[in-house]
This record gives sequence, structure tokens and C-alpha cells, in this order.
Amino acid sequence: MRRIYVVVEGQSEESFITNVLAESLAPRGISLTARLIGKGRHKGGRPIYARLKPDVISQLKQDRNAYCSTMLDFYGLGQDFPGKPLPSNLSSLEKGERIEKAVKEDISRQLLDAELRFIPYVQLHEYEGLLFSDPGGFARAIKKLELATQFQKVRDEFPTPEDINERPDTAPSKRVRQIYRPYQKVIEGTLAAREVGIDAMRRECPHFRNWLERLEAV
Repeated sequence: MRRIYVVVEGQSEESFITNVLAESLAPRGISLTARLIGKGRHKGGRPIYARLKPDVISQLKQDRNAYCSTMLDFYGLGQDFPGKPLPSNLSSLEKGERIEKAVKEDISRQLLDAELRFIPYVQLHEYEGLLFSDPGGFARAIKKLELATQFQKVRDEFPTPEDINERPDTAPSKRVRQIYRPYQKVIEGTLAAREVGIDAMRRECPHFRNWLERLEAV
């Protein structure tokens, strides 16, 4: 099995990696392990680059035969990330790619083999965006079939689920809670991801699909 450690910002992403994505990639001979950003009692939380960089370098050094990736929401990324500030005219896809390229270049300057073993990924724009890949599946997972139409309406406003934007009042999770206030990010987010399925996410979300292809190619 090829080992890939994924540094994540929160429990939603940790659960998604552990309980959904790892299961999908295991038949391809890939073992995914999630690692919360940070140390000790300060694990998880808003990702700033000063916290991420030492975690990535430490992980790459600890297991020289493994790969390291990330799953961090673009919404909420610290302003200290390489590649920021971003030009305002970039598409969602270009934003993610710009940050990932800059982060990889910075890590590779400190650790030469990071060029081969580090696969940065920034989720556009938030984990919940993936769940809009199948609004009906999302509604079924949380046992609220009557909400499928409202989820679909949100999805239809954007070219892809990854374009659902990053403003404080309109980020994907904020839109979910405007429709379904009791939404539980970790439990229901994981159930929804299982129901929506990796295939739908791969089909609907080009940046996510590109990440999966990079993971599968290690």
C-alpha cells in the first residue's frame, strides 16, 4: 500500500478522509491517514501557514517512503499563505491552483524531495461544497427529502459546486444552515458525503477531481 498522510483543518475533513475517501482509494492500493493541523491540545482550527508548514515538513521527514497532502478550505485560509493576496479576476479553479503551486514551491525550497512527495490541495471553497454535487443525495442523507429542491436551487446558481462562494454569509456551510439550521458538520457531513458519493464529487468538482487523480498517480 502507498501511504499518504493528509493534513486537515477540522473534524469534518478528518472524518471525510477516514470514513469516505480512504475507503474509495483503498482498492487502488492507497492508504490515506488524516492528521489534524497543529500540535497537542491545539489541533484543528483555522489554518494559517505558520501552523501548516511545520506539520507538512515534519510528516515528510518522519516517513520518507510516504506522501503528504492537505485538505484545507479556501474559505478561511490565513493571509500568510504563499500566493496571497490573489488577483480578484481569478476563477475559483485558478485560485486553488495558485495557492497550491505557491505552497508546494515554498515547501520544496526547504525539503528537496517534497517536489515528488508533497501533494497540496485546497478545497474550493469549503468542505460542504462537495455535498452540493448531488443535492438529492444530500437531502436523503440527513433524512430531509423536502429540502432537496432548496439544495438544488443553490447548486443551480453556480457553474460547479466549487464555485459556491467564500463570503462569510454565503460560504457553503452557511448556505446549508440557512436551509437546515440543525446541520451537524461532522456526523451529517460524513453521512451526506457517503450518500453523495465520490463518483458524483469527481464528476461535478473539477478541482477535487484533479486532486484525486494526483493521489491515484503516486
